[in-house]
Amino acid sequence: MSKGVLVVVSGFSGSGKGTIMRRLLEKYDNYGLSISATTRQPREGETHGKEYFFQTTEEFENMIRQGQLIEYAQYVGNYYGTPKAYVEEQRNLGKDVILEIEIQGAMKIKEQYPDTVLLFVTPPSAEELKRRLVGRGTETEDVIESRLVRAVQESEGMDLYDYLVINDDLETCVDEVHAIIQSEHDKASRNEEFIERIRKQLKVFVKGE
Repeated sequence: MSKGVLVVVSGFSGSGKGTIMRRLLEKYDNYGLSISATTRQPREGETHGKEYFFQTTEEFENMIRQGQLIEYAQYVGNYYGTPKAYVEEQRNLGKDVILEIEIQGAMKIKEQYPDTVLLFVTPPSAEELKRRLVGRGTETEDVIESRLVRAVQESEGMDLYDYLVINDDLETCVDEVHAIIQSEHDKASRNEEFIERIRKQLKVFVKGE
């Protein structure tokens, strides 16, 4: 069984990346969505162990000290991080593991796992991004403003990603993400065992054995 692909999905707050990931898991098999740990407060409807592992600052800092996170970062005053054990376990089972994290964390993971596939999700325009943030109705004007300021900073790192995914129509976007990830399985660099095996088989013919 080949090892699963590690995929990092980033995007502006309000780009719809969380919705895309949930729909991807509903529509297709063989995906594992990594659950991040965070110190931010749960939004309405979010539960511990489903959307996030909600931690106190003290609990999170203990995880850092014990080396239990692949990466972690602070974003809008809160910690976010990726638990290591789950990711390794799922990949070894052959599942493609998706991490939904911000740019800082994405770059750290790419350093540790160079074959990571980086996807950046964006709405078709800045105006649409603002409309979605306001339309969520879950945050104050100050928080929305801080997320837009952050989006300006994040846009500077978009070209560091392998693929840009424009989230205009949800179903089209989900199918596009699935196609990108599945195509990664066919990369020569991910099929070294197969390549070596067929090379040996071909040499038998040349030797006339």
